Amino acid sequence: MKHVWMFVFIGFVAIVFTYLFISSRDQAVIKYFPIDDSHYFTEAATTLTTSDDEDNDEIKWEIASSSNDSMYLRQDVSLLYVNGRLKGVVNKWKENAQHIEKQTILQGEDSKKYEAISFHHGEIHGKNDEIKSIQTTTTDTLYIIDSPHSKKTAFHKAQSTEEKEWTGKLDHAIDQQLEAQWDELIHHYQIPREKYIHIPLTELTDFSKEDPFPGTTGAEFERILGQLWEGLYKNYVLGIEDSQSKHPIQSYIPLILLDKNGKHLIVLYEDDAGEKHQLIQYY
Repeated sequence: MKHVWMFVFIGFVAIVFTYLFISSRDQAVIKYFPIDDSHYFTEAATTLTTSDDEDNDEIKWEIASSSNDSMYLRQDVSLLYVNGRLKGVVNKWKENAQHIEKQTILQGEDSKKYEAISFHHGEIHGKNDEIKSIQTTTTDTLYIIDSPHSKKTAFHKAQSTEEKEWTGKLDHAIDQQLEAQWDELIHHYQIPREKYIHIPLTELTDFSKEDPFPGTTGAEFERILGQLWEGLYKNYVLGIEDSQSKHPIQSYIPLILLDKNGKHLIVLYEDDAGEKHQLIQYY
């Protein structure tokens, strides 16, 4: 009888283990691994577009990326902010894949600024269980001007005098809201603001391996960037996805504080439930 119960117990454990393994594959996890210089992205883009038809208010939000070879895991995650507030998250992953693309259609209205930032990632499994990765970040910005006093227009960068005036008005209003939110977070965590360089998450693409964070080398920047997105994905992206059914999304663009001495960075944000968060990453 003892042997029978032993087999039943072993079978139960096996079933539970199998279930947990399958469940873990339902949600891919972005994790930084050393960069593989022999693999790279042949394409990576975030694109925001709208129809030329004035009666069509649809906004098309697209992400796409291709690598030079098929990889164990390919994943793209994209965040869209409208007038500084998070509008949505797109998360697409494939195993043994070379190309990923995802398209989302949104309904636009009134005059707004759309900002999307995406992280493209590839996980490569080599010989002797060696794991490496490739990564890049892309972004796009779209202004929609829809006013009773002017013709509806859409542009990525202001060209005409009228577009520049509208851009200035929108940016000023949005920046005031963001600064108030960030000031509240900085004060809450008692951070000496003068010791940091302030970077909105949507401007992360201003830095690269060739133009890294202050006090870091290109190679160090690649590691820091990968680990930064690993932390953002785990704590920020998944946290938002888990709570979408409970609260409307209200989160503003997170603020990244770069230590001027090149020792660490801090990410500050408030989630859609109104809770404040601080992520600290040491270099």
